Amino acid sequence: MRKVLALVLALGGCVAPIGTPVPQSASLSAIVLTLTLSDGTVCRAPWASAPVGRLDRCGPGYGYAVRVIDNPNIVRQFWTSLTTALGAEGIVAPLAEVVITDPAGIDRVFVSPPPPEKE
Repeated sequence: MRKVLALVLALGGCVAPIGTPVPQSASLSAIVLTLTLSDGTVCRAPWASAPVGRLDRCGPGYGYAVRVIDNPNIVRQFWTSLTTALGAEGIVAPLAEVVITDPAGIDRVFVSPPPPEKE
């Protein structure tokens, strides 16, 4: 009896909880949106060519909308101009707000690049 109970408990620990994965983070490169879900799934979309769209093959499917902040602070403007002048155009990720909409219609808002973590 104890062996059966131990086997049932061991197998029960191997089963993942059923549920819809939740967006954990969203980040942008110059052309790609990267979305990471709570189950570890990583999805990508070409946001620069389509700032509003769907990640249909990402878990149950998620909508996205990217709003680039056109006039960031002066330090960021200088840094972006400097990297562009040095031939590294696109190396600095755009400053933007990313809205991810889950299948239930719930929006989750992320900023890219993400703010620094507080210690």
